[in-house]
Amino acid sequence: MKPINIGFNNIVIDSRIVGIISPDSAPSKRLREEAKEREMLIDATSGRRTRAILIMDSGHIILSAINVETLLLRIEKGE
Repeated sequence: MKPINIGFNNIVIDSRIVGIISPDSAPSKRLREEAKEREMLIDATSGRRTRAILIMDSGHIILSAINVETLLLRIEKGE
């Protein structure tokens, strides 16, 4: 269990992440809207453009302003 910085001093535990997806596809937009309706959406972008969507094991959806590739590198390095 390592903490991962997902931008703007927002931290998640790497073992709780189920998936990281790009926000540009239609299914990811649908996923975001459904999470918002269920009140399971967490916006960690601080007003910036969403560049990655994290799917958590609790069912929460987290929006991040950090690129998918950068998040993957942080998970691999354990930062």
